Amino acid sequence: MLRHRVIPALLLKNGGLYKTFKFDKPKYVGDPINAIRIFNTKQVDELMVIDIDASRSQKEPNYSLIEQFAGECFMPLCYGGGIKTVEQASRIFKLGVEKVCLQTAVLDNTKLVKDLADRFGSQSVVISVDVKKDWLQRPKLYKASTGQSHSKNWLDFIKEVVDAGAGEVLLNSVDRDGTLQGADLNLISQASAEISAPLIALGGIGSLKDIKDAINSGASAVAAGAFFVFHGPHRAVLITYPEYKELEKLLKD
Repeated sequence: MLRHRVIPALLLKNGGLYKTFKFDKPKYVGDPINAIRIFNTKQVDELMVIDIDASRSQKEPNYSLIEQFAGECFMPLCYGGGIKTVEQASRIFKLGVEKVCLQTAVLDNTKLVKDLADRFGSQSVVISVDVKKDWLQRPKLYKASTGQSHSKNWLDFIKEVVDAGAGEVLLNSVDRDGTLQGADLNLISQASAEISAPLIALGGIGSLKDIKDAINSGASAVAAGAFFVFHGPHRAVLITYPEYKELEKLLKD
């Protein structure tokens, strides 16, 4: 396994695979099962699948689809979207998923983080923290299910969920999502300085250098979407992943 994980992050919408741009303009990019099969052949360390519609539409997780993902996936799988209770998480774990990722349900109820960590272990609980800058370029906690900023301070929220038992934090820069223009290194630096739990940086990755820069800024792992599904200046859909030896060389220091 690589010293630092490099994780494809796949976005689901109505059962299909989509990619967004700054959390907007979802573009259909294919069948998620086909994508998982491709990543199986690429020596991927871990895979993340997030249903971007579930919480927004007040839906439960699509258990039959999750079961298909778990059955196809050869690497550890993290699923997020629509999880509101310990019972729902338990059902997902029983399908063969290794980690659950939550955001909407814990923004105003961090006790759920503790309940999940107590029941399944912190290593199984990932909390997604979306951050979007306001017109004065101040980072604000963002609630993806409503498309609005949340009143909590984003750094305080990160510390709160880690104290409650989160095993990892997925830090997602809304402003960099799908841009392929590099991660927000300042956000990564600020967040990693505040917590001891592993930090996964997501948003903006467009090159191997961007991955290295995110790690050097404090990320324990890097996730990406567009970087692994788009190719060339016209963003043709082509699911790829760097060669293992290439990543090993990049991340050895």
